[in-house]
Amino acid sequence: MNPSAAALKERFGNAVSRILESCGDTIVYVAVGSAREALRWLKETREQEYDYLVDITAIEYRDPEQPIEVVYELFSLKRQTPLRVKVPLSKSAPLEVDSVVPLWNGANWLEREVFDMFGITFRGHPDLRRILMWETYAEGYPLRKDFPLRGRFSRSEQLRQALNASPEAHYSMEELSIAQTYHELPIEMRERLSRGERGKVPETRSDG
Repeated sequence: MNPSAAALKERFGNAVSRILESCGDTIVYVAVGSAREALRWLKETREQEYDYLVDITAIEYRDPEQPIEVVYELFSLKRQTPLRVKVPLSKSAPLEVDSVVPLWNGANWLEREVFDMFGITFRGHPDLRRILMWETYAEGYPLRKDFPLRGRFSRSEQLRQALNASPEAHYSMEELSIAQTYHELPIEMRERLSRGERGKVPETRSDG
């Protein structure tokens, strides 16, 4: 077992509720109120130095009595050691945890994705908004267990909402102008765009 787990337990006491080994991975459960400080300690303490945040995700189990878990995958580049930290969030309380963007800048988009897919709020995040679904998306959180596979609205209602939405709210004027003139582009250019290719930037000649 990763010795960081025992060190974390010694430092934070009852805030570390559980430690287990699964498939060679060490998993530490930390109370939500101590999560950011525990993660800060793991990052900044000399003998720990988990300086690389690999991922942030969440888990919701089929059992409605079980909490939702926010999962932090950490890695110490110096020691070449991984550690998984889980923060349980009770469904009977607001799904909130402190942002770790102040610790790892890479948490910015990762927390936005968890917010978008699970509805978990990261307190102190500099720009917490949806990152995959559009801002006016009203069907809920797609990775929650109560989310219906076909969405909450019928296809006709989804179409109605799409037609009523203002394109300017989701696209820049440049994108809209390109879309409007797409069929006026040369055929070979349209074929490149359909394949996702970009044209080469013409080289400039310098006589100096």
